[in-house]
Amino acid sequence: MPQVWEDAWLARSIEAGLPRQAELALLLAARSYHDPVKAEALLQEAEAAAPGHLAPLVGLYKFYFYQGRLAQALETAERTLLKVARDLGLPEDWRAVERGSRDFSDYADGPHRMYLFVLKAYGYLLARLGELAGSRAVFEKLRLLDPADRIGASVLLQVLDRGGRDDEDD
Repeated sequence: MPQVWEDAWLARSIEAGLPRQAELALLLAARSYHDPVKAEALLQEAEAAAPGHLAPLVGLYKFYFYQGRLAQALETAERTLLKVARDLGLPEDWRAVERGSRDFSDYADGPHRMYLFVLKAYGYLLARLGELAGSRAVFEKLRLLDPADRIGASVLLQVLDRGGRDDEDD
């Protein structure tokens, strides 16, 4: 499946059922990225207009991540993970999710793939914030849930094993 098509499909899935006011606030936030104060206020407006909707959470996560506000990105990733888990009927604590809880092998299943992506982002942020043991636990859980490794947890575990150094650093 081409990456462009996949990204467009995932975006449509995330935005499904988004109230017009929230959609407009997200659009204006994207256009206001150069003004972080304004962009953040618009993202929060979108979340207020669509409480519990995935699109504003993803927007806030991306905003905080790309602004380098990793602690806030982590908090938003946690809220997003909780929302996706609830939507899927999974345990709220990612540690309690087992491969038998749901079939995560169907990569075309958007909600399940979204859960894996958010869990990966959560683990990555833990690593960036120095929580290496927590990050490793997340990536090991991902490897269990995604044995085909389509999400790429094994690569991230290798980076942790090398102490965060790339192969080129040797």
